[in-house]
Amino acid sequence: MKAVVALGANLEQPKEALDLAIALLRDASHVIAVSSYYETSPVGGPGGQNNYFNAVLILESDLPAADVLALLHGIEKSMGRVRNEKWGPRIIDLDLISYGSLLSEAQELTLPHPRAHERRFVLEPWLEIEPDAILLTHGRIVHLLESLPPAL
Repeated sequence: MKAVVALGANLEQPKEALDLAIALLRDASHVIAVSSYYETSPVGGPGGQNNYFNAVLILESDLPAADVLALLHGIEKSMGRVRNEKWGPRIIDLDLISYGSLLSEAQELTLPHPRAHERRFVLEPWLEIEPDAILLTHGRIVHLLESLPPAL
């Protein structure tokens, strides 16, 4: 099944963190496409954070969605991710945005990601690698991007 994964980092060496996370995902799965890196201002969380570097990748997997999420969390943990503060600075963040046509409202996994449709740092890199992409329950990502306010 096709999985869309958003990556972000803003601590230490964020570009190198994205490089490592992508390499680990390539080792553990079949990565089909990876976007460019986008530098973005932090959204939410405490003030004074460094800018983020974000990307989106698409991978194919036969694993259940919960196992794909466990893989992402395992990579985060192996890279030193600590979950102290919601939307706080992080060495790496890997979010499962969508997984095939699966819809889930389980506490441990909401699909599609509940805020992806309002996050330019997810939609822009995703559009780069999949111009015809559709975010389930929300529509074509090109139209979602058009409805967002301009980037700062």
